[in-house]
Formats: sequence, structure tokens, C-alpha cells
Amino acid sequence: MLMTGAQAIVAILVKEGVDTVFGYPGGTNLPLFDALYDSPIHHVLTVHEQGAAHAADGYARASGKVGVCIATAGPGATNLVTGLANAFMDSVPVVAITGQVQTNLIGRDAFQEIDITGITMPVTKHNFLVKDITKLPAIMRRAFAIARSGRPGPVLVDVPRDVQSTKRDFAGIEANYSHAALVRQSPDLPALIAKAAAAVSAAKRPVLLAGGGCISANAGGALSAFVEKSNLPVATTLMGIGAFPGGHKNLLGMTGLHGLKLANQAVREADVLIVTGSRFNDRVTGDRASYAAGKTIIHIDIDPAEVHKNVDAAVPLVGEMNRILQELSDSVTPGDLSAWWATIKEWRQEYAATVSTETLSAPWVMQELNRQTAGRDVIYVTDVGQHQMWAAQYLEAKCPRSFLTAGGLGAMGFGMPAALGAQLAVPANRVIHIVGDGGLKMTGCELYTVAVEKLPIISIVINNYSLGMVRQLQHCFYDKRYVNSLLPVPMDFKAFAGAFAIPATVTNSPAEFSEAFATAWQRPGPGMIVANIATEDLVTPMIAPGGAIDDYVEMD
Repeated sequence: MLMTGAQAIVAILVKEGVDTVFGYPGGTNLPLFDALYDSPIHHVLTVHEQGAAHAADGYARASGKVGVCIATAGPGATNLVTGLANAFMDSVPVVAITGQVQTNLIGRDAFQEIDITGITMPVTKHNFLVKDITKLPAIMRRAFAIARSGRPGPVLVDVPRDVQSTKRDFAGIEANYSHAALVRQSPDLPALIAKAAAAVSAAKRPVLLAGGGCISANAGGALSAFVEKSNLPVATTLMGIGAFPGGHKNLLGMTGLHGLKLANQAVREADVLIVTGSRFNDRVTGDRASYAAGKTIIHIDIDPAEVHKNVDAAVPLVGEMNRILQELSDSVTPGDLSAWWATIKEWRQEYAATVSTETLSAPWVMQELNRQTAGRDVIYVTDVGQHQMWAAQYLEAKCPRSFLTAGGLGAMGFGMPAALGAQLAVPANRVIHIVGDGGLKMTGCELYTVAVEKLPIISIVINNYSLGMVRQLQHCFYDKRYVNSLLPVPMDFKAFAGAFAIPATVTNSPAEFSEAFATAWQRPGPGMIVANIATEDLVTPMIAPGGAIDDYVEMD
């Protein structure tokens, strides 16, 4: 079939099931945009290429499919880097397609030439520079296979303009094809599963820690079945929120740096810790030696590079998580955990947080969102900062892929574009975007994209007139010297939203917020609610730097 390289790319996107791509046109990718003109693929023009990368990321997290973003050469390509790094750190499948200068100009410092494959090598699973048009279809197919297989992640394909424009006979490009993912697993996996089952069966104080890998593996069902059979207490990492149903009686909440004291205490005192898809990063463990002391750690992960990297596991189970959890569940003989649950019940009462209903605060907002969205299908998307931690502590994510946040990279500005990507991925579910006043300033102009696409996203701005988490760190560790963390000139967020014809409401009390959210929910299009809270509010608890997960910072 005679077609251009750009048309071949589009044909493969269609074959891969891609229905939406995010991007920005420019000189070196115009052949690709021209090919999209005649395709069934919906192209979403973002305001900035960083927004395109985060939107593709949000699309992938919400749908479980590969997200796709497109940029031109030079600054267009480099603007993708933060979004690709964010996807890489959180193991999100994204394919980025960048235009490049003509092949005969590469290496000659041509206008907008940049070595984007070199730049992105540390923040992608793999990347390609396609100089030979005959290899283009195979490379595109490999890109998708690499992005989605094993531990997912981003892949970049850099395509010179002449490769996009040249015509050739791509015979068989529409043929059926498959890329069976090679899943690496422990060579003695059955014996290790038996060993793990014996440890769980004999445990007196077991805890299951659900990480983001459980969601990536679509293993929420297998996880819940294992927990129900063994009656295990469940804690989550930040990335694992939603892997186990929010509000479930066995859920202890998030653990780690800003984890709930109940969850941290249970993990600290556990004799067996079953970890599903977490890399034990510093935000989860605090001091690693004390974290692992006195417990048998069973580590389930698809990526063998993560086993023993940060914390040694007594039983490493490398392989496909659904299978491992199912076989582990089949092999376990549930023990008597009544004494352990009695202790947890005491801790639950001791550490229960009291949230005032008299003043507007972020914890109260999260609890009100739980109340008003009960029984409704929602996807929460957060930005990064204090509001993110309050959301993680108090929101009830009922299912996998219903709580999306930037974990490993912690990229401020993630929220707004990721929210629009998620809303396009799952239009039946209402997206609630939660952001701080700092993060909104970074990528808030993607409200224009939200308006163009008529997306019913409800944006909630937790406005504390500061870079809240930076201010909190300065409060606790820098003698309250608030250097460049206070924002003395208030931004008129209502007027900002109005610039995109998006209605907004400013709230200063719980009653005002309740009414504003109920109204926003009934409105078919996008809306914004500004929740003005006290600058002095701090996220508690907080682990002391280098301390154990029950060693908390004293805040005054």
C-alpha cells in the first residue's frame, strides 16, 4: 500500500487502538498532522507540550491504555521532558512522537535541531531515531509493545520530517500482528509462592502494602480476593491508592512520609509485610533499616531490578502479579488474627483525626467530597503539594484508576492536563481536579483546552496564598524563614476561569463550599471552586527526616 511515513504512523496508531492523541503542531511534524486530518483519531491541541505529555499520562492512568503525545522538534520536544520523566517515575505507558529535522541536516545544528533521544534516554524505557523509512512500522509497533509490557513506561520515537513525507509501499501494514510480552519471573516461583504462603499462614501481625504496580497490573480483583480470604489489614503507598476499595473495613490508609499514624504503626509492628508493586522509595520507608527490622518481607513485583534494591526481601516473587496473588491466595491457610485486629482497633480509635466543621479546611473539603460523590463514579486527579497529601489521607478512592497523582517525580502542574486526559479517557466518570494555588499557576492555561473540549471537569483550588509544602518545610526545618513561599498578591482565580468562559465560585466557609460543589455537579460543563483556607494549615503527620515511620515531626 503506497503511503507516506506519516500516514503509516497514523495507520499503526489506529491499529493499536489509539482514539485520542495530545500535541502541538510545528514545522517538523506537519506531515503527521496532515495525516491525522483524514483519520478517525481525535487530536487534542493543548496549550503547551508539557500539557500534552501530562494529558497523555492522565489518559493512560485512567484507561489502562497507552497514552500518545506529539510534538515538533527543538523546544516542542524538550517541553515534553518533564511529562515523560513523570510517566517514567510512575511507570505509565506513554508513546511520544516527535518531529525531527531532515536526515541530511542532523548533526549540522539546523534550525530547531535537538538531540531529543539523547536528552530523554534517562527518562524513557527506550527511544528511537528513525532514519530508515523501511524500519518505521516495526519501530512504531515495538514502541507500543515496550511501553505496555512488563513494568510500563514511556517510549519516544523521533521521526525526521523527510521520513514522514516520503512515500513508499508499506505492504501488509494493516495485517494482524501481536507482540507477546515476555514476562520475567523467578525461576523457582512455585517454591517461593509456597514459602510466602507458609509465612502468611503463620503470621500473627501481617500487613499487606499495596503499591502502584498493583494498579498497573490490573490486579485489584486478585488483591481483594487475597485480602478477603486471609482477612489482612491493608495499607497503601501514595501510588497504590485505589488498589483496594476506599472505605473498606480492612483498609488502614496511606503509609509513609505523610501517611496516617494507624497505617504507619501497623506497618512498623508487622511481623510479615506483603508488598505488591512498590519500589520501597524513601517516602514510603523512612529509615530503611528500622523499616525492615523484625519482619519477614514478601515482595511481589514485575521488575526484577526492584527486588532487593532498597529493602531486602525474604521472599522475592518476580512475575505477573495477578497469577502470583491468585496462587498465593489458593495456598494460604488463614490464621487467627483476632488479637492483631483488636490492637488495630485500639490504634484506629487512638489516632482518629478530628476535622473541624466550623472552618473551611482541606481535610474538611475532602470529607465533603466523599459525602457528595458517594455512589457516583468519579476520578480524582491531584496536583502536587499539601493538597495532594490531604487528598491522599482523606479521599476514598473506591476502585483502581480513580485516584491519579504525580508520585515519583512530584511534578507541580501535573494536575490540570492530567485531568483533561483522564476525562477524555473515561467520559462516563466525572473528573474532580484538586490543585493548589501554586500548581494551578504552572499549567492553568490548559483550562483553555478544557473549555475547547467542553469537558465537565470540576477544578477545586485549595488556596492558601502560598507554596504550601515549601512553606511547611521552612516552618519545620528552617526556623520559619519563609523565603519565596508566600504569595502576597492574591490571584483572582474566578476572573482567570472566566477568561475561558468557565464559571467559578469562591468559597470561605463549609456551607459555601457544599453549595458550590452541588451546583457544579449539576452543571454539564467545566467549573471551578476556590476554597480559601488558612495559610498556617499544615499536613500532619510528617515523618522526621531519616527517621522511622513512627518518628514524627513535632509541629507548633
